[in-house]
Amino acid sequence: MNPTQPNILFIMADQITASALPVYGNRTVKAPHLESLAKEGVVFDSAYCNSPLCAPSRFVLMTGRLPAKIGAYDNAAELPADVPTYAHYLRNAGYKTALSGKMHFCGPDQLHGFEERFTSDIYPADFGWAVNWDEPSSRPTWYHDMSSVTQAGPCVRSNQLDYDDEVGFHARRYLYDQARSTDKRPFCLTVSMTHPHDPYAIPEEYWNRYRDEDIDLPRVRLDESQRDPHSKRLRALYQADTTECDDNQIRNARRAYYGAISYVDDQVGALLKTLKETGLDKNTLIVFSGDHGDMLGERDLWYKMSWFEDSARVPLIVCAPDRYQAARVKASVSTLDLLPTLIEMATGAKPRLATDIEGRSLVPHLTADGGHDEVIGEYMGEGTVAPVMMIRRGDWKYIYCPADPDQLYNLASDPDELSNLATDPEFGSVLQAFREEAAKRWDMEKIQQEVLDSQRRRRLVAEALSKGRVTSWDYQPWFDASQQYMRNTVDLGDLERQARLPVVPGA
Repeated sequence: MNPTQPNILFIMADQITASALPVYGNRTVKAPHLESLAKEGVVFDSAYCNSPLCAPSRFVLMTGRLPAKIGAYDNAAELPADVPTYAHYLRNAGYKTALSGKMHFCGPDQLHGFEERFTSDIYPADFGWAVNWDEPSSRPTWYHDMSSVTQAGPCVRSNQLDYDDEVGFHARRYLYDQARSTDKRPFCLTVSMTHPHDPYAIPEEYWNRYRDEDIDLPRVRLDESQRDPHSKRLRALYQADTTECDDNQIRNARRAYYGAISYVDDQVGALLKTLKETGLDKNTLIVFSGDHGDMLGERDLWYKMSWFEDSARVPLIVCAPDRYQAARVKASVSTLDLLPTLIEMATGAKPRLATDIEGRSLVPHLTADGGHDEVIGEYMGEGTVAPVMMIRRGDWKYIYCPADPDQLYNLASDPDELSNLATDPEFGSVLQAFREEAAKRWDMEKIQQEVLDSQRRRRLVAEALSKGRVTSWDYQPWFDASQQYMRNTVDLGDLERQARLPVVPGA
């Protein structure tokens, strides 16, 4: 193990769209700690998830593999235990690997390379949320509806606050423990919060950081004739097509969401404070990102599950001032690229991988030494009846689904994606090139069948395992009380010296 290997603090927020952050030009949201990170770090202006849904996006992020390569189809997909993650690779490189918070693992493996995990997940670990393309008109009862919007507003407490307060507490305690530990291996701590994910409810402390008159309404509102087929299916899925929402409810939802970002920012600030007061900040790389975005009413869409910018584009900041000069990267990259990036940052060398990956290291971007400009996306979850694929390169975004008409957008001239150029003969050669690339890249009939087969298997397994004696896969955090606080296994004076930080001189 190289003694100069840096520690890594990887912070994730759930359903956080880049456009809602001041780092990316939002003038309403208050997130000073993230702004501070951005001023000293490398900010990726065009970073995307590779599947705009929680579990698939996270599995891609952890493995550097595209969804169809590892069966990451929906929120009840199982990440195979033999697929290496960044936690496996870093652990093999001499790192302590720990997770505090959400990662949406389904199935019996709830660690996937993490040496320690401090919380259960906020979502179930079974197959009960498997999608059913066999019955496309059947709406799952467990999925989003518009109550998150119609009931948006301040709250005293919520399920998500209970969870994220625990996530933050255990993450900070872990950092204190590393500062006090005699085990000097470097660490990689992943801190994964569930905010600002809906429901849009946040305590008055954060609600009152904003005023109604400051909250912007969606820029883009469409009538039914302007919507693409996938958007129509999504609106039906979460009942936006049958729920009336007035501007006040929409404003409340966005205000609560902005408040939730400020809550996340405060948690980031607490982690940064802990790093500084323990001295760990001197050798800790910080990465901040998210799993996908939130449409927040743009195009009359909410949540995620589409390839439009607010759903698919995420923040990505890498802060290590002693290693990488502050900069902004314009090229399009994705969270698929994080696995090789983390390994290269940790080891100082190109990763030696046990399997092929599709992710590419971002270190050339971090060192201003070139780098790629391409994102490949695959969506196979709720709201579609066939895979929806995406290619983002240069100024272009191409969206391909066998069940729907093609979509082609030039984001340089049309950042709101209002003009579908797939129907414009002037751009016929561009469209044809993307079509040919898609045909070579994806065997859509094969992928469609693999998704259907997986859905059917998981639905049967979920039904069977719900009968009789139920054995849960949900992660059960375990703490050894015999080694906590004050016990007779250690002399009182020794215990107090070991636990106190900083060490008292001469003690």
